[in-house]
Amino acid sequence: MNLSRRDFSKLGAMGLASRMLPEGFGQTSSRKIGYCVIGIGRIADHFLRGVQESSHSKITGFVSGHRDKAERFAAQYGVPKDSIYNYEDMDRMIDNKQIDAVYVALPNNMHAEYTIRSAKAGKHVLCEKPMSTTVADAEAMIAACKSANVKLMIAYRLHYEPFNLKAIQMIRNGDIGEVQTINGAFGFNSPQGEWRLTKKYGGGGSLFDVGIYVVNACRYLTGEEPASFTGITSTLDHDGRFNEVEENVSWTMKFPSGILATGSSTYGTQMPGYFKVFGTKGWLGMNPAYNYDGLRLQANYWKTPGSPLVKIDEINPERDPKQFAREADHMSECILNNRTPSSPGEEGLRDMRYIKAIYHAAGVDVA
Repeated sequence: MNLSRRDFSKLGAMGLASRMLPEGFGQTSSRKIGYCVIGIGRIADHFLRGVQESSHSKITGFVSGHRDKAERFAAQYGVPKDSIYNYEDMDRMIDNKQIDAVYVALPNNMHAEYTIRSAKAGKHVLCEKPMSTTVADAEAMIAACKSANVKLMIAYRLHYEPFNLKAIQMIRNGDIGEVQTINGAFGFNSPQGEWRLTKKYGGGGSLFDVGIYVVNACRYLTGEEPASFTGITSTLDHDGRFNEVEENVSWTMKFPSGILATGSSTYGTQMPGYFKVFGTKGWLGMNPAYNYDGLRLQANYWKTPGSPLVKIDEINPERDPKQFAREADHMSECILNNRTPSSPGEEGLRDMRYIKAIYHAAGVDVA
């Protein structure tokens, strides 16, 4: 892999460097890290199945407001009933030596509270994204984990996905020349009654939930942090779903090098998650780019002017929940080897700040 020291430093800042190190870097104990899953919804199910396929992770506890549901999952994953907690008494896990870490799989506005409580209980934290609903909460989460001397990792599973890493490598190698612009989008038609359609739970609209994939991808693809933003929102469907949050968001980000990125997200229609990067020698893109499986990488570029086009069209054969297995094992390896995760709390905080900047550019008030 032909990466300069400067490029590698950029990857480190983006939380991706360790995933591009040679296979087998560092030594990992044979002990498996035990995870307590906080919240047993859809995303938690993917994580649970991912842990089953992992090498260094296991499920050792649950926190849920539904005891009967938690007991069913506990029986499925071999977790004793005395390792099931509710939201009021979960602090008792401080005495449970089988729980090394927690996976926070709750609505966005609950991430901060349960990350901080878990840290005070002495447990490492793997928290779903977006990290929180406010910049202040993200900062408090980082501070709490540092104070408790526990690790905080944000669940950016695509930081560990081979095709996304290959796209980064191709850009760093100069395969498509100097990057000029990036386009990206992601969205879906949200049904009525989803918690994400309330500002209290979601923090805002689709930018928090799916637009964050595009913002984060533009950062790791360029290896830069955006310097300026524009934003605009709209709501077309006045059917009661969007009384609190907007339906559509589009934005631009300008990077210090001059690279321009445009993004869109929506809760109003099925919008395949993709990115496309245009350089002076060609382009590369992924569509889908952010799904749990079936990711497709394409590229067209020439090595020298007049040479035949190099064409790439590959589909990653890995199936769900492999991305979650990679993510869990990275966190476990960091705990076992006392290393900083490649997507630490600071990575989530940066996205929170950029999301806030985009909304403010659009005239939308978010904290």
